[in-house]
Formats: sequence, structure tokens, C-alpha cells
Amino acid sequence: MKILITGGCGFIGSHIAEFHLNKGDEVQVIDNLSTGNLKNIETFKNHPKFKCDIDDLLIWKDLKKAIEWADRVYHFAAIVGVFKVLSDRIDVIRNNVIVCDHLFQVIANSTARPLVIFAASSSAYGDNSKSMLNEHDDLIVKPPVHPLATYAISKIAGESIALAYYQSAKIPVILPRLFNTIGPRQTGHYGMVVPRFIKQAMNNKALTVFGDGTQTRSFCDVRDSVVAFDLLAKNPACIGQIINVGNDQDIRINDLAKLVDKCTGKKNTVIHVPYEEAYGVDYTDIAQRRPDITKMLSLIPFKHRWTLEQTIQDLVDNYKA
Repeated sequence: MKILITGGCGFIGSHIAEFHLNKGDEVQVIDNLSTGNLKNIETFKNHPKFKCDIDDLLIWKDLKKAIEWADRVYHFAAIVGVFKVLSDRIDVIRNNVIVCDHLFQVIANSTARPLVIFAASSSAYGDNSKSMLNEHDDLIVKPPVHPLATYAISKIAGESIALAYYQSAKIPVILPRLFNTIGPRQTGHYGMVVPRFIKQAMNNKALTVFGDGTQTRSFCDVRDSVVAFDLLAKNPACIGQIINVGNDQDIRINDLAKLVDKCTGKKNTVIHVPYEEAYGVDYTDIAQRRPDITKMLSLIPFKHRWTLEQTIQDLVDNYKA
């Protein structure tokens, strides 16, 4: 199989590349390195079936050629992370909306119809207060003036673009809505909480919890997520579907800090930092975000391999090494 990955030097994209190389597939990635990193592909960059292009997807001259070559396209090129999102909303719109539409336009104007896996986001659910979020739930987004509204709107727009091209241009697409993917190669630089906690703990620094720490999140290991993507891609019933992908076990952020301490063998102080101080803007957080994965499990024979504690322990062991 021939695999094209946009954002292939990113955290998730690099794991998708590695997964398919291990299966014997040919893999081509394109990344502008806005949040991706060449270190993420270091262990397989010289693989004979791997090719990497560093370019802007909007002007990449080989996009049409790559699309006509590929059997499957993973569109994971996007701006991610709270700090990155808050620092440049124009970049969010450009990368998450304009680039997305450009990709589907090029596919629509080509003779090829590769299967497209579009990385949707649980951020689309916004302020929905349900304890478990279902694909049919309303998307409750804050007004555009809210600091994170641009990101949520951009991901909803991406879903709408993908589904419009599926309906009008017959481009097969599957839309996994991701819930807090974690694992090796993820950086805390853009605000991701798990790698940030681990780095702080391993350096004997206080763990900084933003807000009061009572907010809950569910976390899914990236190595589980990429298996789920592949299984979804193999089931024709998934085409044209939005599907929650994640782990339905949630945890309070205060308890996450305690779990990191347990796995590191440390006893670090926990400091609660007001959102305004952490992000530099007036900010309100989502109280909980937990997926209902009933639909995913009805479509594919999937079972999580990694628990949250196992993932954190693995990350801690890698950090020590």
C-alpha cells in the first residue's frame, strides 16, 4: 500500500508513518515543520520505502503527483496546542482551513480517489456539558472572540469541508475525532499536559496545574490510535462517518499530577496557576471531555493495549534513558 501523510513529521503523523513502514507499506510525508520536527522521523528517515518532503502544502508542486500515487492519505497537517493556537489565530485558519480545502480541491481535480483519513478533533464539541460525548451531540462553540474559539471553529470547518467533498466529489473520507492523544515524541512545548508534567517531575520541579485541577480529560496512547485509524480505514462502512477515537476512561488533572509523581517515584509540589497567568489571556476551560466510543467499537475489532499508567510509565522510562 502507498501512504501519503500530511504533517508527517508531527507527533501523531510520525507514528502513522512508522506503523505503515513496519507493515511493509511505502510512505511519503509532507510537513512544513511549523509544529513538526525532523527528530520525530530520525529512527526511520533512511528506510528504503520512506520519503520526506519539507514544504508548504499550499505551494508544494508535487501534491497532485503524490495524491495520484497514494492509496491512502492521512491529513494530519494542522496547528495544535493551546500555546500555539493562542499565539497566531491567522496561522490556525490558514493551516486548519485553507490548507484543508486546498488538499481536497487538488484531489477533486485529479483522476485519483484515495481514501482520506481526516484528523478531526474533540474540540469541536466545545462547551457541551454531557458526561460522555457522542458523535450525534450538538457542537457548542464559544463566540469567536474567545481565545480558543478559532481552533474549534477551524476543526469544525475542516469536517464540513471533508464531508462536502465526500458528498459532491465522491472523495472517500473517514473523520476520526481525536481525544487527547499522548505518547512518545509528544512535546509539552505547546501546552500538552502529560509531557509537561513528566518533564517537570523528572527535573524535580513543581508540577504546574492550570486552573483548579478539577477538570477531567481522557487520554489515549498514540500507538493505540494508529491501530484504530488503520482498522477504520479497512471497513467501508466507516466512509463518510465521524467517529470518536480515544479512551473512555477519564481522570482529573489533579489526579493526573499524582499519577505522574507515582510513575516517576517523586514527590513534587503541585502549584495551581490561574488560566490568565498561564495563557496570558482571559480564558475559561472545558470542565470535562470524555468520548463515547460505542460507535468505534461497533465498527472495528479494537481493544486498547495501553492504559494511562502504562503510557506514563513508558514515557518516564524513556525520559530516564
